[in-house]
Amino acid sequence: MLYFILFLLFLITQRLSELYIASRNEKWLRSKGAVEYGEEHYPYIVALHTLFIISIIVEYFLRGNTHIDYLFLVLFILLLLFKLWALSSLGKYWNTKIFRVPGAGPVKKGPYKIFKHPNYFIVICEIAIIPLVFHLYYTAIIFTVLNALMLTVRIKVENKVWK
Repeated sequence: MLYFILFLLFLITQRLSELYIASRNEKWLRSKGAVEYGEEHYPYIVALHTLFIISIIVEYFLRGNTHIDYLFLVLFILLLLFKLWALSSLGKYWNTKIFRVPGAGPVKKGPYKIFKHPNYFIVICEIAIIPLVFHLYYTAIIFTVLNALMLTVRIKVENKVWK
């Protein structure tokens, strides 16, 4: 159980750090005249990710102690490295919300040279892989489906913004 608690604390700290960075970047983006899009679906994204963490906790305790799957732990660490590359490529333009600075085009460096939405690919993988580190199959399946539905809406909005 100690490994689960440490993993969960790391995950929550990581997510809160991302929100802090997003908040700081939002101030910078707004100072540059950025316009926000997709405000109507953003609360659902926050709810989805909050319920995801709650579901991890609930399923873990309902299943009883499960051992770590080191393959999925390694995959999670690799995803974190890919995420770091993607977020650092966006720099101050990265956010959990959709912003567009007037006159600015999409970032085309790092993984964004190769993929249109690398961060969404990472999020899709994280939602599937994080629960599997502790064999939490229900959370992995349910939230992978819910996240796919949410990202369908979000990517549609983002693609419209950048047309």
